[in-house]
Amino acid sequence: MNIIDAMKERRSVRTFDGNGINKEQIAQLEKAIDESASPFGGKLTILLRKFNLKDGYKPSTYGMIKGAEDFFLLGIGSDEASSITAGYRFEQVVLKAWQLGLGTCWIAATFKGSDFDRGVEWPEGEELKVICPVGKAEKPSMKEKLTRLTLGSKNRKPFNSLFFYKDFKTAVPENDQFHEALEMLRIAPSSTNSQPWRALVDGDTVHFYYQQKSPASVLDTGIGICHFHETEKFYGHDGSFSKITGVPSPPENWKYLVSYTRTK
Repeated sequence: MNIIDAMKERRSVRTFDGNGINKEQIAQLEKAIDESASPFGGKLTILLRKFNLKDGYKPSTYGMIKGAEDFFLLGIGSDEASSITAGYRFEQVVLKAWQLGLGTCWIAATFKGSDFDRGVEWPEGEELKVICPVGKAEKPSMKEKLTRLTLGSKNRKPFNSLFFYKDFKTAVPENDQFHEALEMLRIAPSSTNSQPWRALVDGDTVHFYYQQKSPASVLDTGIGICHFHETEKFYGHDGSFSKITGVPSPPENWKYLVSYTRTK
């Protein structure tokens, strides 16, 4: 399975087979963690740990997590760079897990003092802000199906309501060089399917913005930008990210995050 197929097919999994993951899978996931990278800086630590949660785990609106023994833990810094890096880097690991036949579910919440946080010494400035079960998916229960329906994970906003061309009123042409990469961004996962990301295409540059819909909005936008950039790389395009001064002023409730310029 290539990375494009993984992005198209990947879904959140909340019900696992209860067997945990084997040593070979652990080694491949830890390698994926080591190989993940971000151009945005910040502070991030990704750990893979086992937990014995016999009765499952219910993290607020995410639905019941059942049958999971293995969890990723993300210690994240408090600044914007750390948040975007967390989304960008860890989504690389999530997609690798899917390519290995393993399901995951991003869970962003407060875990201080929880079993997940206990006994872990995070680097200075980092705090556990995301956990993610990983394992082989079991057939989803009716409750899980209802949770997906409630969260609207299959109901993405239309392309033309998120991405614009040269101004904030014109749609991106279907033959534009960034159209497919933006479509892969559109289908990326986000907290409660909020899709906070927005983008403006201007020639060889894409300016990324976000709407502050939750504390995880910058992290979510990092996930989406990962999809965008992985698509660019898959098709052999080189480019770089930077903060640009004097970018087009967005609508009032948007915030500028970063720009990407294709160089080849």
